[in-house]
Amino acid sequence: MSLNLEEKKAIVAEVGAQVAKAEAMIIAEYRGLEVGQMTQLRARTRQSGIYFRVLKNSLVRRAVTDTPFAGLTKHMVGPLVYSIGSDPVAAAKILHEFAKTNEKLVIKVGAMGGKVMSSEDVATLAALPSRDELLSKLLGTMQAPITKFVQTLNEVPTRFVRGLAIVRDKK
Repeated sequence: MSLNLEEKKAIVAEVGAQVAKAEAMIIAEYRGLEVGQMTQLRARTRQSGIYFRVLKNSLVRRAVTDTPFAGLTKHMVGPLVYSIGSDPVAAAKILHEFAKTNEKLVIKVGAMGGKVMSSEDVATLAALPSRDELLSKLLGTMQAPITKFVQTLNEVPTRFVRGLAIVRDKK
């Protein structure tokens, strides 16, 4: 089914808006993937807030011109699915985990920060902890000195009460 000019402009504008706020873009080939599997992948990406869609390559090329993702245009050949997200680790992690169990989904290339990444680089990015995990570790590290200080302050009255209990028991 071909799209008319207005529909094409709307798709280019939609993808352009997603690309403008994106940190990473990953391109994968989905040749031979069944509909049920693709639906599962779409559900996973939707839960993580990732824009995930099968699009015409020519429309995506237009949307990424003059953006940090312009280096991906030479890789846009064949049946591709585009994953665009503000959390680069989440996008890479979901696609990489799905590709491990379904060999028909092949990660071709990705881009982050104006740099084009190979499929090996995307796999390395997927191995990193997610943004939420890193933030929770940072918060735990920041709270550790305060928690230890409170425990130390609490130890003084606790020892005093224990000492009084020992004196009471002896008398």
